[in-house]
Amino acid sequence: MLGNHLRRDLQWLRRQARKDRWIAVTLLAGVLAAWIRQFAAGAGEAGSGLLAVLSSGLVVLSGLAWLVSAYFIVRSLRSRPEPAESLRWVSRITRAKEWAYCSLSAYVAWHLLQFVTALFAG
Repeated sequence: MLGNHLRRDLQWLRRQARKDRWIAVTLLAGVLAAWIRQFAAGAGEAGSGLLAVLSSGLVVLSGLAWLVSAYFIVRSLRSRPEPAESLRWVSRITRAKEWAYCSLSAYVAWHLLQFVTALFAG
Protein backbone atom coordinates (compact mmCIF):
# COMPACT_ATOMS: atom_id res chain seq x y z
CA MET A 1 0.00 0.00 0.00
CA LEU A 2 2.82 2.39 0.84
CA GLY A 3 4.46 1.60 -2.52
CA ASN A 4 1.27 2.55 -4.37
CA HIS A 5 1.08 5.88 -2.58
CA LEU A 6 4.72 6.66 -3.33
CA ARG A 7 4.31 5.65 -6.96
CA ARG A 8 1.23 7.86 -7.29
CA ASP A 9 3.05 10.78 -5.65
CA LEU A 10 6.00 10.34 -7.98
CA GLN A 11 3.68 10.33 -10.98
CA TRP A 12 2.05 13.52 -9.71
CA LEU A 13 5.49 15.12 -9.26
CA ARG A 14 6.43 14.21 -12.82
CA ARG A 15 3.22 15.70 -14.22
CA GLN A 16 3.74 18.88 -12.21
CA ALA A 17 7.36 19.06 -13.34
CA ARG A 18 6.30 18.85 -16.99
CA LYS A 19 3.92 21.78 -16.42
CA ASP A 20 6.64 23.70 -14.59
CA ARG A 21 9.07 23.07 -17.45
CA TRP A 22 6.61 24.58 -19.93
CA ILE A 23 6.15 27.56 -17.63
CA ALA A 24 9.93 28.03 -17.35
CA VAL A 25 10.47 27.73 -21.11
CA THR A 26 7.66 30.21 -21.77
CA LEU A 27 9.12 32.66 -19.25
CA LEU A 28 12.58 32.33 -20.77
CA ALA A 29 11.23 32.94 -24.27
CA GLY A 30 9.22 35.92 -23.07
CA VAL A 31 12.14 37.51 -21.22
CA LEU A 32 14.44 36.99 -24.20
CA ALA A 33 11.89 38.55 -26.54
CA ALA A 34 11.37 41.47 -24.16
CA TRP A 35 15.10 42.17 -23.90
CA ILE A 36 15.53 41.97 -27.66
CA ARG A 37 12.63 44.36 -28.13
CA GLN A 38 13.99 46.79 -25.53
CA PHE A 39 17.49 46.92 -26.97
CA ALA A 40 16.27 47.01 -30.58
CA ALA A 41 14.24 50.10 -29.67
CA GLY A 42 17.34 51.73 -28.17
CA ALA A 43 16.06 51.90 -24.60
CA GLY A 44 19.48 51.17 -23.17
CA GLU A 45 20.45 54.77 -22.46
CA ALA A 46 21.11 55.62 -18.85
CA GLY A 47 21.43 58.95 -17.10
CA SER A 48 23.86 59.53 -14.27
CA GLY A 49 26.59 57.19 -13.08
CA LEU A 50 24.59 55.52 -10.31
CA LEU A 51 21.58 54.93 -12.55
CA ALA A 52 23.82 53.52 -15.27
CA VAL A 53 25.40 51.10 -12.77
CA LEU A 54 21.99 50.02 -11.44
CA SER A 55 20.65 49.60 -14.95
CA SER A 56 23.67 47.60 -16.10
CA GLY A 57 23.54 45.47 -12.96
CA LEU A 58 19.91 44.58 -13.55
CA VAL A 59 20.62 43.69 -17.18
CA VAL A 60 23.53 41.46 -16.15
CA LEU A 61 21.51 39.89 -13.32
CA SER A 62 18.64 39.11 -15.65
CA GLY A 63 21.03 37.63 -18.21
CA LEU A 64 22.80 35.46 -15.66
CA ALA A 65 19.52 34.21 -14.19
CA TRP A 66 18.31 33.46 -17.71
CA LEU A 67 21.44 31.43 -18.43
CA VAL A 68 21.20 29.47 -15.17
CA SER A 69 17.56 28.68 -15.87
CA ALA A 70 18.37 27.59 -19.42
CA TYR A 71 21.14 25.37 -18.04
CA PHE A 72 18.70 23.60 -15.71
CA ILE A 73 16.15 23.23 -18.53
CA VAL A 74 18.77 21.63 -20.77
CA ARG A 75 19.83 19.32 -17.94
CA SER A 76 16.21 18.25 -17.50
CA LEU A 77 15.61 17.25 -21.10
CA ARG A 78 16.52 13.66 -20.37
CA SER A 79 14.95 11.75 -17.50
CA ARG A 80 15.53 8.23 -16.29
CA PRO A 81 12.87 5.94 -14.89
CA GLU A 82 14.60 5.37 -11.53
CA PRO A 83 12.79 7.12 -8.65
CA ALA A 84 15.91 8.85 -7.32
CA GLU A 85 16.78 10.18 -10.78
CA SER A 86 13.18 11.30 -11.24
CA LEU A 87 13.41 13.34 -8.05
CA ARG A 88 16.62 14.99 -9.29
CA TRP A 89 14.86 15.72 -12.59
CA VAL A 90 11.95 17.34 -10.76
CA SER A 91 14.40 19.35 -8.66
CA ARG A 92 16.20 20.66 -11.75
CA ILE A 93 12.95 21.76 -13.31
CA THR A 94 11.86 23.49 -10.10
CA ARG A 95 15.17 25.36 -9.95
CA ALA A 96 14.85 26.29 -13.62
CA LYS A 97 11.43 27.77 -12.96
CA GLU A 98 12.73 29.72 -9.95
CA TRP A 99 15.64 31.16 -11.95
CA ALA A 100 13.30 32.04 -14.83
CA TYR A 101 11.19 34.05 -12.40
CA CYS A 102 14.37 35.74 -11.10
CA SER A 103 15.26 36.73 -14.66
CA LEU A 104 11.77 38.10 -15.20
CA SER A 105 11.94 40.00 -11.90
CA ALA A 106 15.23 41.63 -12.86
CA TYR A 107 13.70 42.67 -16.20
CA VAL A 108 10.68 44.16 -14.44
CA ALA A 109 12.95 45.99 -11.98
CA TRP A 110 14.99 47.36 -14.89
CA HIS A 111 11.83 48.48 -16.67
CA LEU A 112 10.57 50.14 -13.49
CA LEU A 113 13.92 51.90 -13.03
CA GLN A 114 13.72 53.21 -16.60
CA PHE A 115 10.16 54.41 -16.03
CA VAL A 116 10.95 56.20 -12.77
CA THR A 117 14.07 57.75 -14.28
CA ALA A 118 12.10 59.04 -17.25
CA LEU A 119 9.36 60.29 -14.95
CA PHE A 120 11.71 62.35 -12.81
CA ALA A 121 13.96 63.47 -15.66
CA GLY A 122 11.17 64.68 -17.90
